[in-house]
Amino acid sequence: MRASREFPVGEVLFREGDAGSEMYVIQSGRVRVTKKVAGGDFPIAMLGRGEFLGEMAILNNKPRTATATVVEPASCLVIDAKTLESMITNNSEIAMRLVKKLAARLDAADALVQILMHPDPKARVLMGLRRHAEAFGEQTEEGIRLDLPTSTLAREVGADVEQVDEVLARLRRLRIVSDDGGRVVISDIGRLLEFLEFIEMPRRFEA
Repeated sequence: MRASREFPVGEVLFREGDAGSEMYVIQSGRVRVTKKVAGGDFPIAMLGRGEFLGEMAILNNKPRTATATVVEPASCLVIDAKTLESMITNNSEIAMRLVKKLAARLDAADALVQILMHPDPKARVLMGLRRHAEAFGEQTEEGIRLDLPTSTLAREVGADVEQVDEVLARLRRLRIVSDDGGRVVISDIGRLLEFLEFIEMPRRFEA
């Protein structure tokens, strides 16, 4: 069975550890996906129109691996396990789209591992900012706005809060980032990437 349902802000579609019997295709609105880690919730993805979530618990018959929360009033197509199986079996386009999405998620997971493996905490902070800009950033006239507390970024990239503050202060002096009501705004993503390359340059030329 599949049916369209409306979900208000704050509604939890599913929680990490719960059994799963449905997946969701977002028709409008936005949904944040997070995972429990030591010290709080780790943001995995911000999903919008045309994207889907919750399929893994159906496909492998295991508990939910993350929590999905509505952050903007959402309309979702809710699909149960039997319907999903039928759709995959009878529609190669849907099956291929699912495979591509799963591959993209693996790439994202690999990128996160690369961040955590980097030896320089300053570079990890910059890579974390880039990741959030690409996955969760809100485009505004001033730049890409991130709803990202310093403590959260520090925890995600394995750095001290002081190290994060030091990097952000330097980026502010360079006018690469600014503040907007407690949020970080990346004014120039191109210069942020250039600064990351500059930070990594000594490592590239190590003997």
